[in-house]
Amino acid sequence: MTSVNVAVIGVGNCVSSLVQGVEYYRDGDAPGLPNPVCAGYAVSQVRFTAAFDVGAAKLGRDLSEAIWAEPNNARRFAAVPHLGVPVTEGILADGVGPGSAGLIDPRGGATPGEVAGHLRRTGSHVVLNFLPTGAQRATELYAAAAVEAGCAFVNCMPAVLARSPEWRAHFAAAGLPLVGDDLKSSFGATLVHRALVEALTASGVHLTGGHQLLAGGNMDFVNLEDPERMKSKKATKSTGAGTSTHVSAQYLPFMDDRKVAYIRLDGVGFGASPLELELRLVVEDSPSAAGHALDAARHARAALDQGVGGLLEEVSLALMKAV
Repeated sequence: MTSVNVAVIGVGNCVSSLVQGVEYYRDGDAPGLPNPVCAGYAVSQVRFTAAFDVGAAKLGRDLSEAIWAEPNNARRFAAVPHLGVPVTEGILADGVGPGSAGLIDPRGGATPGEVAGHLRRTGSHVVLNFLPTGAQRATELYAAAAVEAGCAFVNCMPAVLARSPEWRAHFAAAGLPLVGDDLKSSFGATLVHRALVEALTASGVHLTGGHQLLAGGNMDFVNLEDPERMKSKKATKSTGAGTSTHVSAQYLPFMDDRKVAYIRLDGVGFGASPLELELRLVVEDSPSAAGHALDAARHARAALDQGVGGLLEEVSLALMKAV
């Protein structure tokens, strides 16, 4: 049976939920999965073949064990068997921000050529990038390694890759699929915020402003407290309403992998009557993204099958926040 051989970059909470999800949905009959079969591939055809990280606590451990290593704190919902995929030392570059430096014992001496060699040896088809927000340089180095190895690349994080004309052209010239940037959650703050904006503007409401306040206890929120790293996240959270929307994030360790979002919209309706909308959303952060990651990997594998290279625009528009 043809498989979707997936390599993951960054063995954090999102990868924990993704790895658990492949096991949990192996039979395809449990609730919560957007697409049991996507682009012709079932969940049971997804195999993890390589994993890269720079945290000393995860290096050398089987992927099934590394997903539970600190500082990971994603919800445990599936028993994952031994996968035979050791976590390999990756590329450090800008992958560890100042806020997380005290929570991780960093390594990361690999070169793009070494990463590419490992991808080839493991027969990986698709590389999923789950590096921390703000890791622009590291994302580009891994993307170069994927091209060298002949792999499709899915940029699940806010780094500018699919939005870069140069990188689009690079993947197109290599005949390799590119999906990105910044994975949407199946049900998250951005989806709800945009849906509210679309519903209100379709009804004639003129939006004058609003905000999105986020808080959570995972490593993503550690990074988002860094103003420089937060810039890339803000860039992918545009509501498309033409209004000024303030976005901020706070790290609250006691919340673990839960995320709370406070969304507010201000506007003017019929007869210049004022409108205020406020909403509070609480979700487990990482599992809400895993379904779309599964879809992106399977779409990328199908594009490889068909010899389609460059940006997969329709897939990116459906699954990513910024294209």
